[in-house]
Amino acid sequence: MESKAKACSKVHAVCIPSPLKSHIKAMLQPAKLLHHKGFHITFVNTEFNHRCFLKSRGHHSLDGLPNFRFEAIPDGLSASSDESSTTQDMYSLCENIINNVLLQPFLDLLAKLNDSSNNVNPAVSCIISDGFMAFTITAAQRLELPIASFFTIRLQFQGT
Repeated sequence: MESKAKACSKVHAVCIPSPLKSHIKAMLQPAKLLHHKGFHITFVNTEFNHRCFLKSRGHHSLDGLPNFRFEAIPDGLSASSDESSTTQDMYSLCENIINNVLLQPFLDLLAKLNDSSNNVNPAVSCIISDGFMAFTITAAQRLELPIASFFTIRLQFQGT
């Protein structure tokens, strides 16, 4: 019971970059910084990028970091018959983003994260989104969550 109380006291940010490698890398920077400051982070990739990440880094590369988890949502494209593929039809992917094809899978994920029977995660407190992922604004409005949306290609952190 104490672990649930401790989990509920954390701010839970859901970070979702545009499904391009440079945007993912850029979004990981503020996600890691917020995690370091005590936030619970759920980092959302498309299933395709999640598979590529695991393939390049190893199946256990996403394990073991408390309060920082990775989740995946479908991108609306048909699964490639060639699992070794490292490219996607970018035109179709962008079309799916513009046409809100990713909205329902994202809402489903947020519902799963907010499931009251979940004893591990605090409820989602906010969404941090890439500016190209406009459907996240609709999701935030429906769930009455605050959202920070920015274009990660210009986001840079410099530390000492």
